[in-house]
Parts: sequence; structure tokens; C-alpha cells
Amino acid sequence: MDTGTHLVMGIALGGLATLDPVVAYNSYTATAVMIGTVLGSQAPDIDTVLKMRNNAVYIRNHRGLTHSIPFVLMWPILITAAASLILPEANVLHTWLWTFLAVFLHVFVDIFNAYGTQAIRPLSSRWVALGIINTFDPFIFGIHIAGLILWVFGLPPGPIFIMVYIILIGYYLARILEHRSIKALVRAKIPDARRIILSPTMRYHKWRIAVTTSDKYYVAVADNREITILDIFDRHPLPDSPVLDAALQDVNLSAFVSFSPVYRWEISYEHEMFTVRFIDLRYRSKGRYPFVAIVHLDDQLNILNSFTGWVFTEEKLQKKLNVITG
Repeated sequence: MDTGTHLVMGIALGGLATLDPVVAYNSYTATAVMIGTVLGSQAPDIDTVLKMRNNAVYIRNHRGLTHSIPFVLMWPILITAAASLILPEANVLHTWLWTFLAVFLHVFVDIFNAYGTQAIRPLSSRWVALGIINTFDPFIFGIHIAGLILWVFGLPPGPIFIMVYIILIGYYLARILEHRSIKALVRAKIPDARRIILSPTMRYHKWRIAVTTSDKYYVAVADNREITILDIFDRHPLPDSPVLDAALQDVNLSAFVSFSPVYRWEISYEHEMFTVRFIDLRYRSKGRYPFVAIVHLDDQLNILNSFTGWVFTEEKLQKKLNVITG
């Protein structure tokens, strides 16, 4: 989820914790728990700072190690230890329990996004991405904000957030059923589908769809359960090509390939330069595919420049490549 949603979830968990008698009757513990739930709801996303290095490092590592099983166990210990130094009178066990819940829920809800996490690392390095909830879901964010407003106006936070999370359990179940229903509709429309990837949008009944068959890629959208195919591409395996082999050594392109499960590729030659472009098919927007990787190579297959990330116009992409070259 986005940072704002994780933040309101952390505050909400601090309010829910008032149902715990140890928290409710000890102001030091209540304060430590609020610190723990807020920090715990944010801690796994500390890897966002990797974006300051470059997009390739960020794409390869965001929601990776910091969301893994060892770190889910480590974050609550570190945060509880810090809170205990500030508030030695607080109950350590209950501070740890609520902080652990905040960290666990952060990783758990991230699994439902299309981006996913390496939540079962080190058991497996594969990305777990269910594609059921958008990275920012207006309903999830809104119901937390509504609960916080009621708390500000004096209603007891424990009962408020019990009701909020009961509603959210129902909401997640409804989204899971919607996801399964859309997949069934896609299979009916494209019977030879081998792989179907759904990406939720902020609109409840609208989904982006990428389908792989034995020889085609289909890009489609579901809107109010109506499936519309937008683009069809021939599916070509990666060729045995010295140009492609050289391009795949580039950090930006290799990061893209490690992250994207469905893409098409292009190789062209002009102005004494090879251009290798990979295009993710999951995020079609306004007739374009904004998530790309591009590598330029000279005649000796030396990499001249490269980029991976989100670009919404060709002009902006060329500017980024010019900056990299400069």
C-alpha cells in the first residue's frame, strides 16, 4: 500500500490497542504502543531510500529483503527496544506484540497489490503479488480516516477500529471474489489463455488485464465486468542475439526483466546505434505503456546509455536518456 495508508493503519492499530487492558491502564505503555504501531507500519518501506541511487536498484530491491520473514521478526524487536529506551516504564511484551502486528499487517496487505513483495524470503525469492487491491485504495484509506475522525470527536477508539477491521475483512473477501470472477470472464473470452495478470485500479469495478497465450499477448480492460481487448501482440521468444546479450548485461534492463512478468521487446538500428526496448504490458494508460526499459549500444555493442522506469511521453524518455549520457 501507499505510505499514507500504512500511516493511518498504524495510528488505527494504536487505537485498537486500547482494548488491551495492559495498554488501556498504563499511559506509558499506551504511548510506547502508539510509537511502535506507527513506526512498525512504516519500517518495511525503509528501502524506498534506494530510489535515491537509481531506478534499477529500487526496482530490484523495493519490498524485497525488508519485507522478508527475518525482517518481519527483526523490526518489532528494534522498534520495541528503541521505545523502551524512551519509555522504560512501558510494558515491553505488549509493546512488542502490537508492534509486531503493525509490521505483519504492513507486509500482509502489500501482498494483495500487483507489485507484491518477497514476503516468504528466504524460503523462496519469488514475488508474491495477488493483484487484488490497488496500491492506493480509496475505500481502505477513507474508512481509516473516518475512524480517526470519530476518535477525534470523542468516541472510544477500540470499538471504532474493531468495526473498521470487520468491514475491511468483508471488503477484502469481496475483492477476492471480484478478482476470481474477472479471471473467469477473461478465460471465457480468451480460452487459450496460459497466464492472466490482473492489476486493480482505484475504481472498484475496473481492472487492467494482461494475458499470455502460446503465441499472443492480449492487453485488455475490465469495466463493470465487460472485457474489452485493447491490443494484441505476437509473442516472440527472446532471440539468440549478440545485441540482446550485451543489452541484458545492463543494470537497468536486467532489473526490468527481474521485475516484469509480461513484456514485449523491440530491437532497432539507426544512426549507427542499436536500441533495445522492453515494454511492460500490465500498465497501459491513455494508449501508452509507460513502464519501460531502454538500452542504446554502439556498433561495438558498448552500452551508451540506458533507463528503466515510468515515462508517459517519448520526449520525456529522450530527455532522461540525454541526462544519463551527459
